[in-house]
Amino acid sequence: MDIAAMNERVTFQANSITVDKYGNHKTEWVDYFSCYATISGENGQEQAVVGETVENTDMNVTVRYCTETAAVTSTRYRIVFKDALYDILGVDHLNFKKHAIKFKCRKERR
Repeated sequence: MDIAAMNERVTFQANSITVDKYGNHKTEWVDYFSCYATISGENGQEQAVVGETVENTDMNVTVRYCTETAAVTSTRYRIVFKDALYDILGVDHLNFKKHAIKFKCRKERR
């Protein structure tokens, strides 16, 4: 693992449920953890979806292994990178050696 290549700051956000003063339950994203990462495999593709051209940007995010990153799953978390939101499609623990974790991500459409 090349530590010098981990030069981009990413923030992991967790999906949580909060309750307001009236007792209403609301889902919102809260910052969970921030660290440096290696961004690789970034490619952009255009797709025609129902008569509209949509950009699909995929990338891989590799971070060092720690207890915070080991708890990240693809269903409850997302990644913020340079003010863009990325859905986590898959988590690769890289042979469970506990050195690094790779996340396969896709840019979220707004």
